[in-house]
Amino acid sequence: MVSAPARPAARAVVACVVDPEMPMLTLDDLGVVRSVETDGDAVTVTITPTYSGCPAVAEMSADLRAALTAAGYGPVQVRTVLAPAWSTDWISDDGRRKLAEAGLAPPGAAPRPAPGPVPLTLAGPATVVRCPRCGSPATEELSRFGPTACTALRRCTECREPFEHMKEI
Repeated sequence: MVSAPARPAARAVVACVVDPEMPMLTLDDLGVVRSVETDGDAVTVTITPTYSGCPAVAEMSADLRAALTAAGYGPVQVRTVLAPAWSTDWISDDGRRKLAEAGLAPPGAAPRPAPGPVPLTLAGPATVVRCPRCGSPATEELSRFGPTACTALRRCTECREPFEHMKEI
């Protein structure tokens, strides 16, 4: 009698699902996956999107369900939770490396708000963003808004190459 091949662990399947907006990263690299719970064949995946209005949540959920169903799991439920809010600090070291390899400057540490009333800041953050191509810290922000809500457009003043920077959130 030949036994069926072992099914991959649900957590391992989820760890391979790529982000629909930044396909160089998995959802795990991005820190969006909060938990994976199994009960027999049933799986519940809990995710926290990068921001509450993220347009990719439906696609992320569909991709997670498809990957788990293809691996032999079911039923699959994907829950979205907004608290605690996602932070760029949740991006893995591997995810930061992949961003840089893809030409996107990875975020620095997220700002830590002071206790008390929220201060009003009219200027952008004064962070040093290194060029992902040449490594120079001499870069300038061209636009606070990039092709996704999470990125800004920058240019290196040394190599003159434009690049995206994932903003610290």
